[in-house]
Amino acid sequence: MSSTVTSSSRRRGVDHFEPEDVDPQIQRRLRGILEQIDYTAFASNKALIGQALGHVDASHFQHMAVAAAQARAQWVAAAVAMTETSHAPSPEQIQKLAQMRTAYDELAEAYEAMRRMVERGYVVFRAAPGSA
Repeated sequence: MSSTVTSSSRRRGVDHFEPEDVDPQIQRRLRGILEQIDYTAFASNKALIGQALGHVDASHFQHMAVAAAQARAQWVAAAVAMTETSHAPSPEQIQKLAQMRTAYDELAEAYEAMRRMVERGYVVFRAAPGSA
């Protein structure tokens, strides 16, 4: 089972080289360069994702959440049903179960991705009229 925790803080990649004994002026210059790189990625994401999705609202999140919940319920219900018999599940049943889990995982990940897109400002979230 996968889980994703989102936050506003940046994740540090383990594959990034970070010299420890660099001159402070060189460190500031390097941070400036890295900020330019980050901004370029942000601007690209905002332009392309914004163009693809336009805006999102609460109904988009609700539809995605319902689809993920349905997929999860079907996956678990199928697992419960196949384990209530006296024989081990067949390879075909296990394969179908894996497909159902993948469907749930993909929908849940898409929901989290859409949430991160709003959090990072890549897409505009439009609140329903009359909501705060």
